[in-house]
Amino acid sequence: MNYPTTIKNLIECYKKLPGIGEKTAERLALATLEINQETLDVFADSILNVKHRIKRCKKCNNLSEEELCELCQDENRDQKTICVVEEPKNVILFEKVGTYKGVYHVLDGLISPLDGITPDQIKIDLLLERIKNDNIKEIIIAVKPSIEGETTSLYILKLLEGKDIVISKIAHGVPLGADMEYIDSLTLEMALEDRKKISE
Repeated sequence: MNYPTTIKNLIECYKKLPGIGEKTAERLALATLEINQETLDVFADSILNVKHRIKRCKKCNNLSEEELCELCQDENRDQKTICVVEEPKNVILFEKVGTYKGVYHVLDGLISPLDGITPDQIKIDLLLERIKNDNIKEIIIAVKPSIEGETTSLYILKLLEGKDIVISKIAHGVPLGADMEYIDSLTLEMALEDRKKISE
């Protein structure tokens, strides 16, 4: 016997999420049946709202419910120092560390010719616009230490050559090829504090 169509459809929906296989999707679908109606309504609304309400900050490209994210609006942050990261979840990681007081720029990917990802497909142009308009003093490159990360770092460095900006990279207590989300807070804090200047 198979599950009713409605449950099968829900299982297929859960399987579309990263890291969710058949068995986990099945467990989630059956668990959904056990949730009380009020909680289920909130759950369903949250899923719909995440698409309708969440946009990208027009300045840093981070996730936001407004035109500017809360960090770009925060006058207590050092708006002249930008930490360049690959994706929005990296911002959350550095914020959990709690020591960085500048702002961020989310690239939404890394340059990878083998995967067909070229500089114009990530948010480097937006970064250059910020540097030009906001009198930026320091750029901290905080992307993962991989071939793609190094390629992206070198590309940004080349674009900023000759500009009056300190450019640094987070120190590599971060293992080669490591995904940023799996690095502990202490390592991230030390990598940020011990960042190395690569241009000034």
